[in-house]
Amino acid sequence: MKTAKDYLDEANAQVTRIPADEAIKKHGGDALFVDVRDSAAIAKTGTIAGALRAPRGFIEFMADENSQFHEPKFRKEADIHLVCGAGGQAALAGKTLKEMGFAHVTNIGGIGDWKEAGGPMEE
Repeated sequence: MKTAKDYLDEANAQVTRIPADEAIKKHGGDALFVDVRDSAAIAKTGTIAGALRAPRGFIEFMADENSQFHEPKFRKEADIHLVCGAGGQAALAGKTLKEMGFAHVTNIGGIGDWKEAGGPMEE
């Protein structure tokens, strides 16, 4: 039987985590930043400026080009950077995206890391 830690360990093994300051250098370019937290969490802290909001529980539907809920910003060749509260949800969502065929997916950790590194924010 798997535990939450087992799932997280698998996700962290498959999805590269990069420091926020490294991710900030990619902001404003072609990279897609995705906040996988729910809207209540985003309302409390804000999010990365220009980030797509794709809750972890709905990301498969937004990423699937055959879904009626597909978000066109999810392209298989996109450079995708995921953020959440502390890094766990981003890792799990990243593993899902990789399994769906997205090759360039990284976990940039928690929104606090991004803020602390001086990354641009929006409400």
